Amino acid sequence: MSVLQQSPSAGVTVLRLNRPQRLNAINHGMLAELTSALANLAAGTRAVVITGEGRGFCSGLDVRDFGAGIPAADDPAIDRLRFQESMAALPQAIRDLPQPVIAAVNGPCVGAGLALCLAADIRICSTAATFGNAAILLGLSGAEMGISYHLPRIVGTSVAADWMLTGRTVPAQEADRRGLVSQLVAPEELDNCALDLADRIADLTPLGVQLTKRALQVNTDAAGLDSAVELENRNQVISHATAEAAALRQKWSQG
Repeated sequence: MSVLQQSPSAGVTVLRLNRPQRLNAINHGMLAELTSALANLAAGTRAVVITGEGRGFCSGLDVRDFGAGIPAADDPAIDRLRFQESMAALPQAIRDLPQPVIAAVNGPCVGAGLALCLAADIRICSTAATFGNAAILLGLSGAEMGISYHLPRIVGTSVAADWMLTGRTVPAQEADRRGLVSQLVAPEELDNCALDLADRIADLTPLGVQLTKRALQVNTDAAGLDSAVELENRNQVISHATAEAAALRQKWSQG
């Protein structure tokens, strides 16, 4: 299995990329398994953690050993476009999940791996993590799989341009300083930190959490404050009416 699916606690699903000998580079099998795992999360999943097995998060596309399906440079453009679309569907699937997704970056996070990381709602990393957008170093565009959409919204246009146009390796400390990640922890603390965060989210009401995720996504590109507040107002009214929200308010009122 190139993607391990675990349920360490109620409401939490961990998707662990499992090709450690290749730093969890994506091949044909992993592409299919991760696509399926994202589309068929266990019932009751309230928070998702994506991380890597071994010393890498994901080193990108496995160009040396991808397997069936990868087009050659001289194949028809339509075939290369379809392949690119299948890869780009991965970060789109992560973003489209109703549940919040936490990327726990344990090591090299490059190319397609960076795209997966950026599509997550929360990114935390260990001090052993590194980030890079290596496509431009291979003569390709540095903009792929949603990176040119997500990265400037997270770290700002100038920083994104620096990273994307040079393809340089970004250490964990710089990623933290630039706001790419919300927490920087020791390698041995990463899994527990991610699971603790996921547990805290899973303990909240699913509707309130999912409406918050959607509001963050939509209002990042909102035309103005008026439209952003309009969505927030509607979400508050909808989420307030659930039995789970009432139970949670009762819990807090009792101390």
